[in-house]
Amino acid sequence: ALLQKKQKMLKEEIDEEDIAEGVSKWTGIPVSRLMEGEKDKLSKMEERLEKRVVGQDRVIEIISNTIRRSRTGLQDPRRPLGSFIFMGPTGVGKTELSRALAEFLFDDEEAMIRIDMGEYTERHTVSRLIGAPPGYVGYEEGGQLTEPVRRRPYSVILFDEIEKAHRDVYNTLLQILDDGRLTDGQGRTVNFKNTVIIMTSNIGTSYLQGMSSQNRQDTENKVMSALRAQFAPEFLNRIDEIIIFNPLGKEEIKKIVDIQLSEVNQRLKEKDLKLEYSEKVKNYLAEKGFDPDYGARPLKRVIQREILDSLAKDLLEGKFKEGAKIRINLEDSRLTFSGKS
Repeated sequence: ALLQKKQKMLKEEIDEEDIAEGVSKWTGIPVSRLMEGEKDKLSKMEERLEKRVVGQDRVIEIISNTIRRSRTGLQDPRRPLGSFIFMGPTGVGKTELSRALAEFLFDDEEAMIRIDMGEYTERHTVSRLIGAPPGYVGYEEGGQLTEPVRRRPYSVILFDEIEKAHRDVYNTLLQILDDGRLTDGQGRTVNFKNTVIIMTSNIGTSYLQGMSSQNRQDTENKVMSALRAQFAPEFLNRIDEIIIFNPLGKEEIKKIVDIQLSEVNQRLKEKDLKLEYSEKVKNYLAEKGFDPDYGARPLKRVIQREILDSLAKDLLEGKFKEGAKIRINLEDSRLTFSGKS
């Protein structure tokens, strides 16, 4: 009887979703690419990305337009879906937007391959990207760039601080930007046409710290001059878009407070708990989490210290029952928690 009950719980027929999931695991192609109408998805690209990345609407619009051109066949189909240089101060959303793109395009933040270009400052390190040739140490491991892309051809590739890399690395990247492929150390051709290439750069950051709407054009001209002094024209000409991110102000930081606390609420949902907070609490966190030099970066630490550390102790002590709404209060410049069912 138990066996019959189990058999009834099993699906008698496989449907489109089962097939899509199976093919996705086998090929690395995201389920949404197989299931969802891509036209509908791409038309809502800005709306989806703006939910995660604050204060960069113009940046998101430029990226969305590039991806749509590529997906509708208006760009060279051999090249990657898009290639970008992200410039801007620390903590303004360059890495977060890269993660958001991976999640939007490929259904998974883990579809982002991050490569720290500070590890490729020497000429001989270029071979690490594509893997050692036969007979050399590390031959079986594959390249630190080519192997992840070979295994997961639908990816966002983030080259962090591109200006730190040796010039020979740029020649390797030129092949990807031109032909959308690269031959690894074992002689296999790795296809990059379903990847998005993002390079971040800190060049000209000193100019960007004081950027405002009044001096924006002049500041951007200075940053572009600094970029051209570092990279050859043939390299920059193959990049789809060079994008300068906006500095963040306190209003943007307040929006990021909402996003980060919303993520905490998502995790609390598993315990049937919910955080509630006032505008006063939001202003307090935004004030403490804002730094003109580091953007939104300190905010995460502030939320960890001021909310998550205390909340973790309260949860361990069983202070809040399932179904409780946990109110964050601001009293004498410190946060406290009270619960109600």
